[in-house]
Amino acid sequence: MTVQHELRALIAEMEGAIDAWLTPTGLAAVTIPLLALTRPGDTVVATDAAYGPSRRFLDRHMAARGVTTRYHPADATTDQIIGAMDGAKLLLIESPASLTFEMIDVPAVAAAAREKGVLTVMDNTWAAGLAFRPLAHGVDVSVQAISKYAAGHSDLLMGAVAVSDARIGKAIFNTIEDMGWHTAPDEAWLALRGLRTLPLRMNEHARSALQVAAWLQDRPEVARVLYPPLPGSVGHDLWARDYAGAAGLMGVVFNGGSEADAEALLDALTLFGLGYSWGGFESLATHETSQMTLRRHAPALKGPLIRLHIGLEDPADLMADLDQALTGWRSRSYPA
Repeated sequence: MTVQHELRALIAEMEGAIDAWLTPTGLAAVTIPLLALTRPGDTVVATDAAYGPSRRFLDRHMAARGVTTRYHPADATTDQIIGAMDGAKLLLIESPASLTFEMIDVPAVAAAAREKGVLTVMDNTWAAGLAFRPLAHGVDVSVQAISKYAAGHSDLLMGAVAVSDARIGKAIFNTIEDMGWHTAPDEAWLALRGLRTLPLRMNEHARSALQVAAWLQDRPEVARVLYPPLPGSVGHDLWARDYAGAAGLMGVVFNGGSEADAEALLDALTLFGLGYSWGGFESLATHETSQMTLRRHAPALKGPLIRLHIGLEDPADLMADLDQALTGWRSRSYPA
């Protein structure tokens, strides 16, 4: 057995799949099912809060090939999402959604999609195939960026596609083969290394993130913390019902302030790195307000939106770092 086959088997077991395939990146894991399972004239339904590169692929590549995308509001009700699927071929699910972390009732939506003959693909990167198993909740295809939590060390790019139906799996395998999207054994070995510690790391990420989220929620500079495991946060009830764990990724909406203030806050941080590829041991921060302009149903925010990834550092040190950065925020006298 090659190291790639060993990794595929382990991911399939973790996801509860009959098979899983590897892709060179997480984005490729999302785009392969879209290419494999749709044809010109089809419609894809996706959340307005879809991962930016996935949205770009739908709006640019898929649209040029005759596939239309219909976006539902990120905070749409279950009935609204089900209604949006009428006449569609595929539903792309993100739960929690990118940046604003809205939750979807995945079992209810997946069951309705099956009744309508709509295929479902879920980006499961936040839960890493460990905190949530989409296939067990009725989803047809579960994808994730192995680059993030599964690898765990910010040193490789890889994605995975897991399925519960052999016919869907055959279409995905054929597309991967036709596109020539394969992975090298060195990267597969690194991913296997990461998977061996995934449960321990995920538990620590979640424990620390909940501490930081609760602390931030009580800060006068903060309007909202977007973190489903946090009681009172968006989608908490669905998270508590369906999820066995959590990631360390969250959104923080500030109480007033400008984009320049948000950038100054990031510059003041010393323990948080500035970067997008979360899931590793290091804590990261990014400013995401500008991405809201890409949405058709942009949320009303009281101030800038910062995304935090809580890594494996001591949460007391992370809160101290945030506290000293927020001192500068307070000095600019924004509403408390």
